Amino acid sequence: MMEAYSSALLGVWVILFTIIAQLVVAAVAHRMQRGYIPGIVDNSLDNKSFIFRSHRAHINSLENFIVMFATILVAIFMGVSATWLAVCVWIYAIARILHMWSYYAIATNRNPSLRSLFYVIGLVANVVLLFKVGFAFLG
Repeated sequence: MMEAYSSALLGVWVILFTIIAQLVVAAVAHRMQRGYIPGIVDNSLDNKSFIFRSHRAHINSLENFIVMFATILVAIFMGVSATWLAVCVWIYAIARILHMWSYYAIATNRNPSLRSLFYVIGLVANVVLLFKVGFAFLG
């Protein structure tokens, strides 16, 4: 069974690797702030600060991955098409990487911004997969 889902599971690995990479980038950037206190990001910072952006990119990925990961697990247990699962996982993984890149590269307080587009693409992939799980329950 797991062999059928190998492409989706590789996508999950890419997502997890991305989140770990974001953690490292955020930790290094965090230590660059003036008056560094472990675990505290200066409240006066905004999107113009890379420290803030790296921290928010990581936290946003953590917040979003919880729901996607749960959906992936239920999809596997419900026997959702391995192809559909892989497509949704890879769209989500690529969208999260592009979200991270845009958060790192573009310092803007505008909303929506380019990162919002990639956030929505990842969200749509999650919702599509959630519907596929729902249809699997209905038989």
